Amino acid sequence: MIEHNSTEDQVYFAYFAPYSMERHADLIAFAQTSERCQVETLGLTLDGQTLDCLCFGEPGASRKTVWMVARQHPGEAMAEWWMEAMVNRLVDHSDPVVNALLDKAVIYLVPNMNPDGSRRGHLRTNAVGSNLNREWDNPSLDKSPEVLCVLDKITRTGLDFGLDVHGDEALAYNFIAGTEGIPGWNRERQQQLELFKMTLANLNPDFQVEQGYPANTAGNANMSYCSSSLAECFGALVMTLEMPFKDATATPDIVQGWSPERCGRLAHSCLDALHLCWDQVIK
Repeated sequence: MIEHNSTEDQVYFAYFAPYSMERHADLIAFAQTSERCQVETLGLTLDGQTLDCLCFGEPGASRKTVWMVARQHPGEAMAEWWMEAMVNRLVDHSDPVVNALLDKAVIYLVPNMNPDGSRRGHLRTNAVGSNLNREWDNPSLDKSPEVLCVLDKITRTGLDFGLDVHGDEALAYNFIAGTEGIPGWNRERQQQLELFKMTLANLNPDFQVEQGYPANTAGNANMSYCSSSLAECFGALVMTLEMPFKDATATPDIVQGWSPERCGRLAHSCLDALHLCWDQVIK
């Protein structure tokens, strides 16, 4: 229950700290100030907004390709707070983990997959009511140009590791969902998934491995999901990272709950986990 005595005519309450399109524009402008970041517009949304992609590192035949996308569901603002922290770290030339990763990889970020839904105030859909995380098996210009543009770019760059960043309204935990039900799932992929999850849990107590979505059984993956579609197409470890809206039950904060600051620390931990697991999770 919220108790508030207002002195204003209008008051807004958010389920989680909002991430406005104005702040998104500031993030893209900030990224452009770094010489190690290339900003590309992958296309336009149905409302005519740009779909922004940030590329860190120098593409080359010997380099692996990492993709991280966020905010397919626009109401999951914690995903873009996570992305903001990721950008802030990737531009830091003094960070040894970042330098080591960019020596062997190119990292692509799409901080906001759904600008139209974000500006319109939608929870899960774009301008025409499409849930973008159900469009990856058959995206179209009419229903899901956002997915079509990103998938076209990924097809051209390749993908060796992927994270799709979300928030879950119901589960008060940080967790990762794998792609166990895809046709190409095997023992090696299971070991990669478990290694990354356990490494992340050891790095950051806000992340845990006990609670989450039940794993799909063989052949029962929904191939319209981003992670399932990309994992099968590119034969890579692709995961969905979920964060809570209110608080993390395992590590509660009675003052702030789950917050933008904690999203940022989890983003940094994900980068550290990738660095530690590199030789095992990227083939």
